[in-house]
Amino acid sequence: MFASLLLQAAPTTASSLISYLPIVGMVVVMYFFMIRPQQKRSAEAKKFRASLGKGSNVVTIGGLHGKVVDMSEETVTVEVDKGVRLRFDRSAIAREVAGKATTPAA
Repeated sequence: MFASLLLQAAPTTASSLISYLPIVGMVVVMYFFMIRPQQKRSAEAKKFRASLGKGSNVVTIGGLHGKVVDMSEETVTVEVDKGVRLRFDRSAIAREVAGKATTPAA
C-alpha cells in the first residue's frame, strides 16, 4: 500500500516546473528595477564622498550649506559661518554646490 502511494506521487511533469516561472520572473524584475539601480546610486554616493576635498562647498542631508575645512577618514568639518565649524559624518554630505562660496563674507 505504501509503495503504491510512492509510485503515484513520483511522476513530475513539466507543468509543475512551469508553475515556478512567475516567481522567477518577479525576482528578475525586482533585481533590474529595484536592487540594481540602488546599488548604482550607492556606488556613486560612495565615489562622491571619497572625492571630497578641502575647500569644497557642500550641502548636508539636512540642508545645511557650508565649506569643507577639515577631513578625516570618517568625518568632515564644515564651516557654515565665519568661525562656526560643525563636524559631520561623511555619509551626511548630500551633494557639492558649484559656484562661489556659500559662507557669507564679513
